[in-house]
Amino acid sequence: MNFDLSPELAELQATVRKISRERVLPRAREIDSTEEYPQDLFDLFVETGLTGLVVPEEYGGSGAGILGLTIAIEEIAKYSNAAALMLLLTRLPTGPVLIAGTEDQKKKYVTPVATGEQRAAFGLSEPSVGSDVVGMRTRATPDEAGGWVLDGVKCWMSGVAQADWYCVFAKTGPVESRDHSSISAFVVERSWPGVSVGRLDSKMGVKGIDTGELLLDGVHVPAENMIGEVGGFRLAMLGLNSMRPVVAARGIGLAEGALMYAVEYMKERPAFGRTIADFQGMQWKVAELAAELEAARLLTYRAAWLADQGKFGREWVPYLSMAKYYATELAVKASSECLQMLGAAGYMKDHPMELYYRDAKQLTIVEGTSQVQLNLIARGVLDHDLWWD
Repeated sequence: MNFDLSPELAELQATVRKISRERVLPRAREIDSTEEYPQDLFDLFVETGLTGLVVPEEYGGSGAGILGLTIAIEEIAKYSNAAALMLLLTRLPTGPVLIAGTEDQKKKYVTPVATGEQRAAFGLSEPSVGSDVVGMRTRATPDEAGGWVLDGVKCWMSGVAQADWYCVFAKTGPVESRDHSSISAFVVERSWPGVSVGRLDSKMGVKGIDTGELLLDGVHVPAENMIGEVGGFRLAMLGLNSMRPVVAARGIGLAEGALMYAVEYMKERPAFGRTIADFQGMQWKVAELAAELEAARLLTYRAAWLADQGKFGREWVPYLSMAKYYATELAVKASSECLQMLGAAGYMKDHPMELYYRDAKQLTIVEGTSQVQLNLIARGVLDHDLWWD
């Protein structure tokens, strides 16, 4: 069992760490304050090949896989979760295409994302349907030409305003049906008639990357733009399962960034003739968070390795969900504890703690809430997919 990164991944980590310190860190507060899309950072990620990390070489990427993307996102999220989200969006919408798409679909839609020529977004949730995916109301009706007509509204879509195409899930069976076979996946282009961006959300955190609605009004989708076969609910789950370590990496990076900042502050802040760092109670809190960070990283890197082996089916779900659950909940805990370490200063925008604090909570909600992850882990144990005998 080798816990060392390969030379290639170690070099990637060092490169992204340098980029993050020099280019992402100075922009983090401005992105949050202005809420403007950081095009300069997107261009930087394209220039350095980061947008193609997770994409196989035959489709224009570097083939670093889920683990490579996880490592890069961890480094970027130390300073900006908004910037890290841009990289996450190179895999979330392309995942179903990579898993079940045709060669033509991969070349037409995945390759431009890898090269930075296009951006994409993922449409699963709806205004009255969050975790209850099979309750979606967006409908895909067969048309006379053999294609489909899509009608409905998708919401809470990260990157919706910047995307050139969308991975959209819709009911190809009766809207009232709760049968998993009634849901299918499609690639929908932004430029098509009937496709528009609706209301953009005003968010507590992770600002700079627009989140909002996608409106589908009589959108004609050719047959070749269905991803996989009719009945794509399992595809949605496979795509989300394989994304667990990528979301977890955002949590790990945020927790690391918060703890590093707090430790440096504690070492300089005088109190009662000493520094805050000299007090045993504070040292124990630092030690506790450091241990939990290392545990989260081990869970996450293992999950990324599993996903790269194609092990993101049902039997592997507990391991993948553990990483997402533990790392994102740790981000909330670490941002809160580290803010407290700074006292009143942590509450002020002179320091990044309040930004970490606001950004962290999103991670326990997106791509399967913490409660959903707990359900999945528990089901895995009950079904003996995760067992110790």
